[in-house]
Amino acid sequence: VQLQASGGGLVQAGGSLRLSCAVAGRTFSRYTLGWFRQAPGKEREFVAVSGWSGGAASYADSVKGRFTISRDNAKNTVDLQMNSLKPNDTGVYYCAARQGSYSTFVKYFNYWGQGTLVTVSS
Repeated sequence: VQLQASGGGLVQAGGSLRLSCAVAGRTFSRYTLGWFRQAPGKEREFVAVSGWSGGAASYADSVKGRFTISRDNAKNTVDLQMNSLKPNDTGVYYCAARQGSYSTFVKYFNYWGQGTLVTVSS
């Protein structure tokens, strides 16, 4: 499975960005897909996840109500719409995949994209 993230950039606080991740691999619909981020000097952390069925989604408390994850099983993509961005949303954002059941833990995701940098200025 290969993942390619895009859409990062520089935005002012309060602005919006949409990240997209293209996933190459078989049985896309059977993968749990997630977005994680890593700020400078910090560990990688969970942001949002979409279960393989597409019906279940979960968000970190810090982004709840501002970010929305969506997947398109026909196009093999998973997007992250980010609104009302804050400076502490700055970091490298990674899309990730795992076969099977839903998880929010970094260690349970087997496949990772290269990351895309999001910078939110105050």
